[in-house]
Amino acid sequence: MSRFVLITPSSEFEQKLRLAVAGGLQGHVKSLPASTLSGGSDAVLDQLALERPEVLVFGPGIAMEDALRLAVIVDVKFPEISVVLVHEDHPDLALQAMRAGVRDILSPLSDIASIRAQLERACQAFATRQRSDSQSPREQQSGLVIGVFSPKGGVGKTTIATNLAVGLGKIAPMSVVLVDLDLQFGDVGMSLYLNPEYSVLDAVSSAATQDSMVLKAFLTAHPSGIYALCAPRNPADADRISSEQITRLIQQLALEFRYVVVDTGPGLTEPSLAALEQCTDAVWVTGMDVPSVRGLRTGLDVLHQLNLMPETRHVVLNFADTRTGLSVQDIEATLAAPVDVSIPRSRGITLATNRGVPLLQDKVRDPATKSLNDLVQRFDHAWRSKSQRKLHRRVVVR
Repeated sequence: MSRFVLITPSSEFEQKLRLAVAGGLQGHVKSLPASTLSGGSDAVLDQLALERPEVLVFGPGIAMEDALRLAVIVDVKFPEISVVLVHEDHPDLALQAMRAGVRDILSPLSDIASIRAQLERACQAFATRQRSDSQSPREQQSGLVIGVFSPKGGVGKTTIATNLAVGLGKIAPMSVVLVDLDLQFGDVGMSLYLNPEYSVLDAVSSAATQDSMVLKAFLTAHPSGIYALCAPRNPADADRISSEQITRLIQQLALEFRYVVVDTGPGLTEPSLAALEQCTDAVWVTGMDVPSVRGLRTGLDVLHQLNLMPETRHVVLNFADTRTGLSVQDIEATLAAPVDVSIPRSRGITLATNRGVPLLQDKVRDPATKSLNDLVQRFDHAWRSKSQRKLHRRVVVR
């Protein structure tokens, strides 16, 4: 049995791929000659049934039409296998490949390190799909939708959302998507150091709403093993996105991903309220100052009156500092709710934000790292299933 199966007439690329695997990945490479395709799909399918690989690579020198035709069949017969297409960039290639079931596209000029990284992501996707297959039908039906909210701006909401998504990506690689619903001035792209080609505006188009494969083509992959759907570049485009479209978008993503993390704009805007209605969990963020605490209390009161509160909520105290003149008890008394996670004021978070690399993406030793991991843990199914865990418990600010 081989972990990787490669079909290509290019001995040069085969050598690079073998070096990439030998340089840090476990498993063997099974190389099939390009002539295997001339015998029809049965010959390749027989080899896949024998080898049971995690990744199938169509290398350079294979006609794109032949590769995509076979990818469709592989996606039906062996849906757990990650199919990678090696091909020069083409305007329509990404959409065609996604429709055919191709998981990733790799440039034939990629160096060994890039090939290794791509193969590692493909293996992670294989592992995630296998875990999903072992879950109950109810778990497969829809993932968790986690909204990050705050009535006030400037409380670090996007920083928390990006770190939460990256942390969840370690639990479920390639099965997390982060959506930026601060449609006018969203910073998710900047916070992840991304320059996305597509945005939420593309993802709510009629083509995307009718075909989840088209929707996935508009997502941007991040090196941490998550996907991002960023806000439109032009703030005026926010007016072209309706609440109904946002509702449909989140519902689609929840059927495709284990975790959907939604970063919202400040205040209780229409996009935020539309997202809130779809959330299984709401993360409420407040700073350790009177205006943001009172603003959150007012917002929670309004949502209670509208009956829009998700079943599970998590209150996060950001920029926690004992020198502010407020205590956790003061904040909890004002909110009439317990604080679940306290994230200390951290120079490391500021530096990570400015670099566009979330704190949880790198293994940085920082006081805030543990708190962010505590927040991530609250959405781990294994942790949530333990009845002895208390969902809300008193935090300590140091």
